[in-house]
Amino acid sequence: MNARFALALLATAAVAATAGWWFGARPHSGGAPGVASAESAERKIKFYQSPMHPWITSDKPGKCTICGMDLVPVYEGESGIATDGDVVTLSAASASVIGVATTPVRQVDATRSLGVTGTLEDNETRHQLITAWTDLRIDRIFVNQVGQTVAAGDPLAEIYSRELHIARQEFNALARRPGASSTLLAASRAKLRELGLLDQQIEELTTATEVPTGTRLLAPIGGVVVARGPQAYAGSNVSTGTLLFELADLSELWAILEVPEADLGALQVGQTVTLAPPSLGGETINAPITFIDPTLDMRTRTAKVRVPVANTDDRLRHRESFTAQLKLPLGEQLVVPRGAVLFTRAEPIVFLDRTGGAYAARPVTLGPATDQGYVVRDGLNESDRVVTTAALLLEGQAQLSFSPPPAASPAPAAHTADISALEPLILASADAAAALAADDLAGYQNHFPTIQSAWRAYLAQTPDAAEGPLATRTAALVEGPDLDAARRAFEPFSTTVADLAHAAGLGSRGTVHIFQCPMTPVLGTGRWVQRNDSLRNPFFGSAMLECGEEVR
Repeated sequence: MNARFALALLATAAVAATAGWWFGARPHSGGAPGVASAESAERKIKFYQSPMHPWITSDKPGKCTICGMDLVPVYEGESGIATDGDVVTLSAASASVIGVATTPVRQVDATRSLGVTGTLEDNETRHQLITAWTDLRIDRIFVNQVGQTVAAGDPLAEIYSRELHIARQEFNALARRPGASSTLLAASRAKLRELGLLDQQIEELTTATEVPTGTRLLAPIGGVVVARGPQAYAGSNVSTGTLLFELADLSELWAILEVPEADLGALQVGQTVTLAPPSLGGETINAPITFIDPTLDMRTRTAKVRVPVANTDDRLRHRESFTAQLKLPLGEQLVVPRGAVLFTRAEPIVFLDRTGGAYAARPVTLGPATDQGYVVRDGLNESDRVVTTAALLLEGQAQLSFSPPPAASPAPAAHTADISALEPLILASADAAAALAADDLAGYQNHFPTIQSAWRAYLAQTPDAAEGPLATRTAALVEGPDLDAARRAFEPFSTTVADLAHAAGLGSRGTVHIFQCPMTPVLGTGRWVQRNDSLRNPFFGSAMLECGEEVR
């Protein structure tokens, strides 16, 4: 049985169980004196119908509940006035029993919450590499471990350099010589700076009576030693340009967010972001965006967004990950509540309240999902009333009564996907499938972090997905250790993602191509998505590369 048809049967059965079968035949009346003519008295009346609002019917004479006109009889053998096949009519009692609720469509100042992840990095303007400016020997080390905090001017190492020692002696002699040339003194001072001395060390040489052989290598900035060169040990002979230490001032960190390209248009510098680093134990930080990278990462299709964060109390950890929430302003938009939209057909629909107990299925063109609902591009007007509760029951009766069962196709997943949040995950799945089809385990492993990142972003925008099958199948993904293991874990995940893509209409829109194979090793029939229409089976690779067919 087709999934859509089964859904209709279940919905209709639920209505029948709670409210009685209000859509079926109603008790027949024996006719009304003065209404039927002599000819019609010999014929049996099926029902009465409004000539102006034909979806208003009754098994007894009366008036239209909308326009007040007399209902006219419809006799056996007659079909009455044709009505829209997607109009479902309920009595007031039936609508009350199943809990039909409606709300008007409104123009609102729409926003959309976006959940992203990122990493706390050090401020690049307060980061410094300390290298050997000349050939030298390290005689003593004062910083023995990465992570040690130093202040500006603290000694890092004791070094000896013949070139540096001679330069220091020359400057000391010039500085102490009466009437020394200022030009020569300036040139000598500049040379010492080039050889790595700080201004405070140079000033000390102007009055020193003796120049020591060794020189202390001082920290030019305060911060944390985040790296130490492999030769930064006592006794090492180091050549010019060798990395000795790397310092970072962590009193201010940069929160680097990875934002999908589809959401970048709504971001702007100065916009507030709410950060939730794990090290704060549930506390959040609100801080403004200061920079949006104009260049996209070609692999993840994201751009880096920078948010500076104060860390003077050292509660935040360098390079720790975090989650973040942004409110994207979308301006004035016509919005329909999410609960009113159904994705049970080829295009989204709502049920429009046509008054008098009539509810008409109306196709709609949707824009992005917002915190208030879905933006409506076409199909509704402001103040139209749409069904927000029990719409699925109305759709079940409409499908069962008026629509023939459709041709078999992969069943859409039970979870209704937000298309804008879902698309990066589907494209990441397509790239992973392409690598498996090419028998490229390393390529699949390279795509693995992108899948995980897209899943976390999707989960942040669609929290109820955590209760759906996709959560379990994503958690079960493995990177290896071989192609067979990767493929067996990927098949259930891929099939669920393909079904979500099918339900969201991404296949019919040409965003991706959906394929299925009837003999896959795990599910028997597995499905996958591709960016192109050239069949490449990821579950078998080169062994059976063209096993399958495209799902239309």
